[in-house]
Amino acid sequence: MQDYLILKLDGVLQAWGRESFEGLRPSELFPGRSALLGLIGACLGIDRLDQSSQQALVLSIGFAVRVDQQGQKMTDYHTVKDARVDYHGLKTHDTIQTWREYWQDAKYTLAIWNTENATILLSQVKAAIQKPIYTPVLGRRSCALSRPLFECEVIAANHLEALALVEPFGGTVYADVSSTNSIPLKKRDVPIIHQPRQFASRMVYMSKAKGDSRVLE
Repeated sequence: MQDYLILKLDGVLQAWGRESFEGLRPSELFPGRSALLGLIGACLGIDRLDQSSQQALVLSIGFAVRVDQQGQKMTDYHTVKDARVDYHGLKTHDTIQTWREYWQDAKYTLAIWNTENATILLSQVKAAIQKPIYTPVLGRRSCALSRPLFECEVIAANHLEALALVEPFGGTVYADVSSTNSIPLKKRDVPIIHQPRQFASRMVYMSKAKGDSRVLE
């Protein structure tokens, strides 16, 4: 059995970045590992330049995200000055047009656990979530929380059992670890701490939440 923190990500707008460049900034179906580390790191007060604390956080916690309500997608329009040229590194040029995607009225339930060699403990994460140092947001600064992040603490055999203790029941779960009948998906959302804004690939495991009778494809 293991301890889990259960959080609720609930807001009028949420934006969870996918692989992109400047022109179109799409939003993923669920918050990825980099976004969630940023969310928890903000609550803990970890500075962008504090690479040792960032690395400690990366190595200390695992995530599972249940999609409770996907919501509707919205796209807004911006112009960006000195944007990077598409797929040509960091060269800059004149102002370009850009489109950014958001989810409207999406809802997620998040389970967090400590890894075997954790140095940042769940008790510290819980305290930070309940009294954050930096303001947590749902992907972008314009995406405010509609409710507090913290929901409860539970003890369960695994992340699916932990999520099954919290309403609403059912939904699709995306987790850092595999489970029976889970489907592996490749995602590039692991922050490379010593190369800011660069990401490595990993496998994320999609499965049905307990009590969900749908067939995943």
